[in-house]
Amino acid sequence: MAIWVLVADAGRARFFSADSATASLVEAEDRLHPESRLHEREMASDEPGRTHDSHGEGQHAMGKKVDPKSQEAIRFAKELCEDLEHRRTGGQVDALYVIAEPAFLGHLRDHMGAPLKQLVRDEINRDLTEHAVADIRGHLPEQL
Repeated sequence: MAIWVLVADAGRARFFSADSATASLVEAEDRLHPESRLHEREMASDEPGRTHDSHGEGQHAMGKKVDPKSQEAIRFAKELCEDLEHRRTGGQVDALYVIAEPAFLGHLRDHMGAPLKQLVRDEINRDLTEHAVADIRGHLPEQL
């Protein structure tokens, strides 16, 4: 059985695997998303266009503004979900555990397709990206 654990936040993702339900975790990949770590002023600031009201002198923005940091987090979550989907279709993932800081966990949920969601055994709302492997394993059930 191929058991995978994703530990992530908006700037870093760590992939772990376990060969059996009671096995220790083995870190397979540590991926950084440096764009998420930039300050907003360092990111491109594409403001939405402006338009005039059809009646009167008013102006308003066209479109909904999403701050650059949130946009980068969404982009990273989508990238991670695409990676996991590729692993799923390749037969590399039978079970998945997701540990992520709360806001980023929401982005991951938004980008997971139904087949991948069916493999998720548990979700943990915590940022453990900087924790040791043994500590991460301690947050998971004894029987994966």
